[in-house]
Amino acid sequence: MGHLPSLQIGPFTRAQGSIVLPGSKSISNRALLLAALSSGTTTLTNLLDADDTQVMRNALRQLGLSVTDQADKVCVVEGCNGRFPVREADLFMGNAGTAIRPLTAALAMQGGNYRLSGVARMHERPIRDLVDGLRQVGAKIEYELQEGYPPIQISAANIQIQDVVKVRGDVSSQFLTALLMALPLVANDPVRIEVIGELISRPYIDITLKLMARFGVHVACPDAQSFVIPEKTSDAVYKSPGQLSVEGDASSASYFLALGAIGGGPVRVLGVGDNSIQGDVAFADALALMGAKISAGEDWIEVSGVKNANGKLNGITMDCTEIPDAAMTLAIAALFAEGPTRLNNIASWRVKETDRIAAMATELRKVGATVEEGADYIVVNAPSHSEWKSPNEGIDTYDDHRMAMCFSLAAFGPNTLKINDPNCVAKTFPTYFAEFAKVVS
Repeated sequence: MGHLPSLQIGPFTRAQGSIVLPGSKSISNRALLLAALSSGTTTLTNLLDADDTQVMRNALRQLGLSVTDQADKVCVVEGCNGRFPVREADLFMGNAGTAIRPLTAALAMQGGNYRLSGVARMHERPIRDLVDGLRQVGAKIEYELQEGYPPIQISAANIQIQDVVKVRGDVSSQFLTALLMALPLVANDPVRIEVIGELISRPYIDITLKLMARFGVHVACPDAQSFVIPEKTSDAVYKSPGQLSVEGDASSASYFLALGAIGGGPVRVLGVGDNSIQGDVAFADALALMGAKISAGEDWIEVSGVKNANGKLNGITMDCTEIPDAAMTLAIAALFAEGPTRLNNIASWRVKETDRIAAMATELRKVGATVEEGADYIVVNAPSHSEWKSPNEGIDTYDDHRMAMCFSLAAFGPNTLKINDPNCVAKTFPTYFAEFAKVVS
């Protein structure tokens, strides 16, 4: 599919079928970096093939690593045992937060000189809390344009950990993830990281810890705010597990699970289930609260319509601290619910690919919903059948993959829907609209 200015879809009345999910973005980019930093060769299977993981792969190649893409989502990474071969590089990170943040921390430990930049929006996404954490251990990092944001310049520095490393957790969990993955490279003694204030998106930290353990580094968690990295016991900090299979993307699963509730189902997603290490599988629990019928197995989840006699979902009030990405899908499911849906603790939406609270409110109003937005919450009231609108100008997607995927579900309203710049889904799910088309009618 070339560059499409817009895509007309719907109206649909039925969704059923099954979908094999693309690999998880969060797991793919963490696994690529850990494989690169480990000793030995790692074969990654079901690796996500999308813009954000291409950004990470290209950066690793620029840093002198052998990263070979093979057929069928297999990627072979030859580890560098903690030291990137290339000591000076200018790296373009697109708009991939899961790439720029962990890589920044790993590069700060290298004793080389590196510049990291991205698209215009990346230069509006905060990185200060990570840089502050790295400066505590002696890293030399300068902001090129605006204080607290990329582009950044990392200079060779003497890294020494004298004390507890402190990091704020209330803007993005990716800052803590980056420190957790990088500090083992220089931990001559056990290192304690403490989170100041609230830690949002805790399930994403659990993904990090579980993957680090697969590569041989076991982090202790003496309490909810503290993480202790073990001291280096050998030259090889991270050791390749040989092979690692990437789970399906639980955030991407949310659109299809919601389809099963809105469009009758059954819709089954394959690649995540009861054994998932991703917090976004909790999206299924949120849908169940709204009245959807859910079943699950080891590596699948299925939604088959709603339990309520009127065949509609019911509005809910929910704390979304744990599932910020999947929570966007709840805002769209709210269009098909009786009563208001209130999503709380979503301040992180404001610093994502776009200001997602503002974008979501604007576009939901275009289809006829009544929306109240706050600094860290949104309340959505569904339009009545006669209030649904089909905006001529289309739904704007703000170069944000999740806006495009979310609003595809609004085509289950009574009208055809025009989605602008549908190709922005390439960030995490290039084949989204083709897969979507297979399950809707």
